[in-house]
Parts: sequence; C-alpha cells; structure tokens
Amino acid sequence: MSTTRPCSPGDRGPEYETVVADAPVDQAAPAATGRQGRQVRRLSLNGASGIVPLARDFARQALQAWGWLPAAGADQRAAAEDVLLVVSELVTNACLHAEGPDELWLSSDSKVLRIEVSDRGAGQPAPRTPHRAGRPGGHGMFIVQRLCLDWGVVRTPGVSGKTVWAELSAPV
Repeated sequence: MSTTRPCSPGDRGPEYETVVADAPVDQAAPAATGRQGRQVRRLSLNGASGIVPLARDFARQALQAWGWLPAAGADQRAAAEDVLLVVSELVTNACLHAEGPDELWLSSDSKVLRIEVSDRGAGQPAPRTPHRAGRPGGHGMFIVQRLCLDWGVVRTPGVSGKTVWAELSAPV
C-alpha cells in the first residue's frame, strides 16, 4: 500500500464525480470523458449474484471499449490480463472479507487505469506477510501489490465501509 502519499494521483475529486453523476448504477456508463480525457465506468454489485465473473466481464467490456482489447501485441495483452486479475482479486477480497462489494469503478486516461471496489467492511486489506507462495489462499493483495503502480484504501469519516483502489499503467 502507498506509504508515500495519502491518496492516489488518480483520486476522484469533485469534477470526476460530475462526469459520472448521471451514469446508470447497474450498467456501464457511456465512455464518459472529463477535462483530461478520463474514461469512466461504474457497476453496482450490491445484491448481484456471480459477482466475480460479473465484475471481470464488466472490466473486459470496458477494456474493449477503451481499445485495450483486442490486444495488438503481447505487452497490451498482458496489461489487459493484469487488469482483469486485479479486478478479480479486489472483488474476491470484498466477498471474502468485507460483507461483499457494493460498486466497481473503472477509470482510464492515456497513462493509468484505476480500479476501485467499495464495500461495507471495516477491515484493512494488506498483503499477507511473510508471503508463502506454496500455501493455498492469501495471495490476493500480494498479487495486487506486485502488478500495480500503487494501491490503497480510502475511508469516508462517519460512513461505514471503504474503497480499495489500485492503479496500473496503460499499455504503451
């Protein structure tokens, strides 16, 4: 987790909220763009079934809409697969440790793709240490840490739950 800054450079601010204010909660928002060309998609997961495959499919559709898929080369294909894996890990962690996810946000500009999963849990995600590659389970946040530029947790004072975010480089 980021220890060098309190929030990510891609952290949503007031103008970001305006971009998606009218986005339907239960489906992908159109490829909305903000002043800096940020594209945003949001999916409500509250009460849904088959949440992890649903989130992966949603992310795959966003990557297709944003031109990451179909991949032009091996690097772009690997970057897209990394995004899908991180989405799966964050959503799975919310299912296992945080009473289930509420929403999945994906946003992308020309340099960074940001994944956010909000949930109602009070716990603090962290890579298991020491990491034991040969043991089953407990690898999710280690994978996120290894694949991402940065990740962290945002809490709103007075509101239960949290948002776990992760950022990956856009393919060159």
